[in-house]
Amino acid sequence: MIKILHTADWHLGKRLQEFSRLEEQKLVLEEIQQIADRENVDLILLAGDIFDTFNPSHEAVELLYKSLRRLTNGGKRPIIAISGNHDSTQFVEAPDPLAREMGIFFYGKYDTIIPTGKLDNGIEITQASEGFVEMKLPQFDFPVRVILAPYANEVSMKTYLGEGDREEEFRYLMGANWKKIADQYCDDQGVNLFAGHFFFMKEGSTPEAEPESERPILHVGGTQALFTRNIPAQIQYAALGHLHRYHSVGHEHCPVVYSSSPLAYSFSEADQQKQVVIIEAEPGKPITYTPLGLKEGRPLYRKAFDNLSDTLAWLEENPYCFVELTYITESSIEAATRKAIMKAHDGIVNLIPQIKNPLGVENQSLKVEDLGKDMESLFKLFYQSDKGQEPNEELLTIFKEVISQNEQA
Repeated sequence: MIKILHTADWHLGKRLQEFSRLEEQKLVLEEIQQIADRENVDLILLAGDIFDTFNPSHEAVELLYKSLRRLTNGGKRPIIAISGNHDSTQFVEAPDPLAREMGIFFYGKYDTIIPTGKLDNGIEITQASEGFVEMKLPQFDFPVRVILAPYANEVSMKTYLGEGDREEEFRYLMGANWKKIADQYCDDQGVNLFAGHFFFMKEGSTPEAEPESERPILHVGGTQALFTRNIPAQIQYAALGHLHRYHSVGHEHCPVVYSSSPLAYSFSEADQQKQVVIIEAEPGKPITYTPLGLKEGRPLYRKAFDNLSDTLAWLEENPYCFVELTYITESSIEAATRKAIMKAHDGIVNLIPQIKNPLGVENQSLKVEDLGKDMESLFKLFYQSDKGQEPNEELLTIFKEVISQNEQA
């Protein structure tokens, strides 16, 4: 039985506004390596969004290469890494000829064919074609097959699959291509896997929300999702990347799983337990898979307070985190209060004032019929709606001066 570790969405080099996450990424990748060693993992699947940008920083690139070198366990543990929608396919594939000698296989372009042959570490690529690789590890008497489905933009997809501009055509073309590969290479004498970076859902279900930090995936014809039924029946496990929350999409005939990102990258991910997935597989049998929680990295919190003492107490009790802090106040946050809050913690990403209505009057909202009113009345309505109170005379005077200057211009 072979053990496989599934991870995705590393987003190396990503920042949380002005905050670097590189040190946290170093720690969590070390944690993933420790899990791989402890679990005696034989193979690693990295399902896209390796970097956060097409042109990653030198530090992010160095972190990737050092982390993958350690994860290979001296070249004995192969790694298959596909590109995601944040990655440059050319950049991801650039080190592949050298990386292959370490058992690291980068795959970013659908017309790439991984060279067959035996490496010095005993790993052998026995068969390969566009979007597919079969490898034999020296400790097993059966091969491992992987259908490779990196993200590709609309132009690349049309080049690879031909013209097709409707959602159902796109899904049909992708599914038919994967079925053709599976029918040719994936019998029950080997372990059959799928590694993809797409938005998958079970047909008829409610689509999973994409995280705030993620670029929405758009495909040929504008479709945003493939269906789990598009994955060939021979596949025993589909390792996905793109959505940052760990979850299984649905079991048509095999687990279709998003492993999650290793860190929370936006406040929409604040309550998520980040995971890697350990898969145990053998030919011709259902696999078992187990998510393992990751502990490294700063947690993200959204908190709201209406007084300074409670705010400072919570910040003192939670020093190692990033926080989006809402401060409920009668007017604006006083300068001394703001200074005290910001000085108390080094991980405050946003400090948001929430203005209470001191008069207890329900906030007014702008309506279509209000648009015929004069500019001063509209400004008062907007300020009341946004701040919960009337603008003072000084602010009104400044507003009138601005309007006057615009009219004169």
